[in-house]
Amino acid sequence: MKNKKSTKKKLAPKKTSKPVSKKTSPITKNIEVVKPHFNAWSLSIYVYWFIIIFFISATFYILGRSHGILHPITNNVEITEEALIKPNQYLNSGKEKLLAGNIDEAISDLTAAIETDNPSVDAFILRGEAYMQSGKYNNAVEDFNTAVEIDSLNSVAFYDRALLYTRMEDYSSALSDINNALAARAVRPNDVLQLRDIYAKRGQLNLWLKNWDGAIADYTNSLARPEGVVNPSVYAERAEAYTALNKYKEAANDYMSAVRVISEQIQGATNAEAREDLSRRAMGYFEKSAALNLNMGDLESARSDLESAYTIAVALNDVDNIERLNKLISEMR
Repeated sequence: MKNKKSTKKKLAPKKTSKPVSKKTSPITKNIEVVKPHFNAWSLSIYVYWFIIIFFISATFYILGRSHGILHPITNNVEITEEALIKPNQYLNSGKEKLLAGNIDEAISDLTAAIETDNPSVDAFILRGEAYMQSGKYNNAVEDFNTAVEIDSLNSVAFYDRALLYTRMEDYSSALSDINNALAARAVRPNDVLQLRDIYAKRGQLNLWLKNWDGAIADYTNSLARPEGVVNPSVYAERAEAYTALNKYKEAANDYMSAVRVISEQIQGATNAEAREDLSRRAMGYFEKSAALNLNMGDLESARSDLESAYTIAVALNDVDNIERLNKLISEMR
């Protein structure tokens, strides 16, 4: 029995040893530990992150304002439709404006197309053409150079740069670029450039460089091409090369060929100004042919050419040329 009793005494403390009040002591303990930790450390972290977020936001705001992305309501600035145009739309818009003769607006649109992440070579070529038309030759050279660097087989870029060098009277550089255009087009044909035009331009450069045989060969190649429209100037310029080589008969025939082309163009002319311009060119070619026939001793053909020129002068009511040509015809009689 003693043993039982003593056992109970030993077990009694275990039954009553569960202190109910101590059940909340871990929470109280945690609160007491965390409280000074929150005040001293957590608060400083919040302040630190607040400062970082503030500076990041301020940086993006300033960048947005400087690039025109953010527009405060107080300034009443609206995002225009133009600002939302895609790069290819800028390119197309610039091309249309260039063809319409709105050079400054074309340059603006093409510049916007170039300032995108991946500008196309066409944007540089078109802006170069716009700069060339506006007389900003240095800017045009830079754009054409960039186009050639991007695409070394772009015949249009070489051809346009040749036209630019021609305007700058750098005929040797122009001739080199025309040769490059022909070589590039042979590797990568296109419908933009016609061989008729490329050969005609090289013929003109050879003519100006007094390479008479080269000019005649190029003009002949141009006229032999089936595509495109024949330009009467090609016949007239080949006549100049023939004249320089004292091939007067060939030259006179070319002037007459130029007149025949002009007569066809006059029939298709849509306005009086175009018809008058073509008529004056024909009058000049008749007179040059007359001079060649006179040098060959063919007075009848020379007089016939002058009479044709006189008829055109009368139709144009060109008093000065009427008197001059009438005098020449009288002297030949």
